[in-house]
Amino acid sequence: MNAPNRVIAVDLDGTLIRSDMLIESIFLFLRFNPLRIFELVFWLLRGKAHFKQKIAASVGSDVRTLPYNQKLIDWLVAQRAEGAKLVLATASELQLARKIADHLSIFDDVIGTRDLNLAGAHKRDALVSRHGEHGFEYVGNSSADLRVWESAAMAHIVNPERGVLARAHRTVRVGEVFEDRPGYLRVLRKALRLHQWAKNLLVFVPLLAAHKFTNLHLVAEGLLAFLCFGACASSVYLLNDLLDLQDDRQHRTKRNRPLAAGTFSLFHAMLWIPALLVVAFAIALLCLPLKFSLVLLGYYVLTLAYSLALKRAVMVDVVVLAMLYTTRVVAGAAAMALTPTFWILAFCMFIFLSLALVKRYTELYEAREKGVQVKAPGRGYVASDFELLASLGGSAGYLSVLVLALYINDPQSHVLYRHPHWLWAACPLLLFWLSRVWIIAHRGEMHDDPIVFALRDRMSRCVCICFIAIFGVSAF
Repeated sequence: MNAPNRVIAVDLDGTLIRSDMLIESIFLFLRFNPLRIFELVFWLLRGKAHFKQKIAASVGSDVRTLPYNQKLIDWLVAQRAEGAKLVLATASELQLARKIADHLSIFDDVIGTRDLNLAGAHKRDALVSRHGEHGFEYVGNSSADLRVWESAAMAHIVNPERGVLARAHRTVRVGEVFEDRPGYLRVLRKALRLHQWAKNLLVFVPLLAAHKFTNLHLVAEGLLAFLCFGACASSVYLLNDLLDLQDDRQHRTKRNRPLAAGTFSLFHAMLWIPALLVVAFAIALLCLPLKFSLVLLGYYVLTLAYSLALKRAVMVDVVVLAMLYTTRVVAGAAAMALTPTFWILAFCMFIFLSLALVKRYTELYEAREKGVQVKAPGRGYVASDFELLASLGGSAGYLSVLVLALYINDPQSHVLYRHPHWLWAACPLLLFWLSRVWIIAHRGEMHDDPIVFALRDRMSRCVCICFIAIFGVSAF
């Protein structure tokens, strides 16, 4: 085909964007309307086209922040400059497709789902009726696009699904191939946030506090509890990322998460969520006391409520975050049949409340730096709240030091420690670390998650080692 007569039809999901608009729209709908989940079933019973129309009409997708395939867009712009006509041909709802086309301003025509689900053979028929058999080139990525390529003059392929490239070569002449996906396992590890599993080490706190860390049976049960919490937490992380796609794409660091950036399939995420939950609860029910399974279930329900609604409730969100951290300690005690003391629970609630407030303070600091005076994306706070959060967070942190001091003076500590007075060295150490965390947050140098910051910060690791050493020396 001569350049002035070339027609290049471009698929949307997985091709022009590194995402799936239908899945995004479903989870955006569920985020704000969780109690209307059964409506989705009734809409689907009336056909895919009706389903897509109702979903698109119920949510407002922000097309500006979608993970566009910039290499493909640059190539399309170059082809258009040479005289080619560009057509956005997608199975997504038509009005949504037009919003995307208007945002990019490179397409001459748009076809999408209205009364008929424009996928596979239906999309091929629509393109053939407009441009004739072999009268267009088609850019796609999936097995559904093979039907379209049968009637195309040339196939251009973007990050193809497994086996699609080989089948396309047997069907049609293949032109450009755009493939820049990172390794699956590397992206999966990032999507599951395996580095966050370090938080689950809190399940061993009751074991250390009871000075039973030489009991290998209890250590083994602690490891199983650690794995259960890790799998459960990763399942929740994936669900949370699916619900927060639009907000994450407006965040300085969260926009690089695999789901927000489009480097990990949304469909695969939907498969991993139940799989991880099954693994977590199967291990818990088969290998650990029933009480642990109940605590794990409570953790999951509370986390689900946090993801769906509580994270947008002012102050409720930080209290819930502190509770989620403390629940790990309670779960560790349940797994190893130990009793968490009043001192441990009080200390955990105050110090984790302080760290949760650091997290919110950092988000508001960034919002203020950007000149945002309204509510931060996905939160209930406004930028002017950040001074109050600093005051509350610092107070909560210092209260945790007070709890530690009172514990040192408790007669029970004299039973567990041979030299309990040496524990006083831990108080100024903790005061230093908490004060340093808040100073770093005040300077705008804090990672959005203070736990991740602590794991990466050399000074924090040194403080942790010294803290453990103080307790060890005091015990022996």
